[in-house]
Amino acid sequence: MSVPFVDLKGQYQSLKSEIDPAIADVITNAQFILGPAVERFEKNFAVYCGTKFSVGLNSGTAALELLLRAYGIGPDDECILPANTFFATAEAMLLLGAIPVLVDCEEESGLIDVKAIEQAITPKTKAIIPVHLFGQPADMDEILALGKAKNILVIEDACQAHGAKYKGKMIGSLAAGAAFSFYPGKNLGAYGDAGGITTDDERIMTTVKMLRDHGMAKRYHHEILGYNERMDGVQGAVLDVKLSHLDQWNEARRKSAKQYREQLSGIGDIRFITEKPDRTAIYHLFVIRTAKRDALQAHLTERGIQTGIHYPIPLHLQKPLQHLGHKEGFFPASEKLANEMLSLPMFEDLTEQQIDEVCGAAKEFFA
Repeated sequence: MSVPFVDLKGQYQSLKSEIDPAIADVITNAQFILGPAVERFEKNFAVYCGTKFSVGLNSGTAALELLLRAYGIGPDDECILPANTFFATAEAMLLLGAIPVLVDCEEESGLIDVKAIEQAITPKTKAIIPVHLFGQPADMDEILALGKAKNILVIEDACQAHGAKYKGKMIGSLAAGAAFSFYPGKNLGAYGDAGGITTDDERIMTTVKMLRDHGMAKRYHHEILGYNERMDGVQGAVLDVKLSHLDQWNEARRKSAKQYREQLSGIGDIRFITEKPDRTAIYHLFVIRTAKRDALQAHLTERGIQTGIHYPIPLHLQKPLQHLGHKEGFFPASEKLANEMLSLPMFEDLTEQQIDEVCGAAKEFFA
């Protein structure tokens, strides 16, 4: 049996009767950019996250960049982030002329190391951006307390954490603002590139809305220098339909993660990314660790099982960040994870039979 890494075709078929009319309505009314479908999703997503406002954008990268800019982050401001994350977190800072200050992660969870954050703070530190990696919330109480004590802005990178909870509180509602990606493969994914922010600050919401639309407060009245980073109407319609299914999908992912853990526990040198007890992780990815990662991946590929590596090169070793002066060995936990992590198939309709197939192939390899 072949097992896909994600199955967006299957998801569409299950939602076809809801998705097709929603898209048709946007096309029929020629509301292709922003419009009622986007406004409806913005309102519903804010309610879902427990925030006053949400703003739809055209990518998660735009969400990070515009949110930071709305809060005044600019040239030479230092922003602390983990070395173990996707490049876009640092990219948003670089596009603003800010300085990414990388810190290591916890080896067991992969999440940003709070002690490393404290050691990295300088008088130029303006923001801390914890990443809720793979759908598990970062240590927000400690990070928020640190930000408050040092008068430093905290922004959630929630691009992988739609519907995750920290001590019962919804991700996206914990800090001054949060950035989400709605890339198609995410737990809440559009049918193209899309993103958004959440916040309780009306000024920030208003500023991000202007920034996404050429700095316009109203049509042809450009108050600030902005961008063209608006959400398409079709994406708003798709996301609004999917939002009502998100909790059910996340629960299915958690069930699949439990089955993976039960079947793979004690097999070879496989270890798991630790799920902390006070969080509700939503498993955007299910990640295992093994020193034989590359060989295991090749074996699974031969068996028709798709996998992924997130992420093979830590940020401090990426070429656009070489000017920061980091070298191999600077962030040992991030580097170790980069060499060991393997993402197994994970999507809301993953079947027990498919999980059995993946785990059986893994056991075969280690045998």
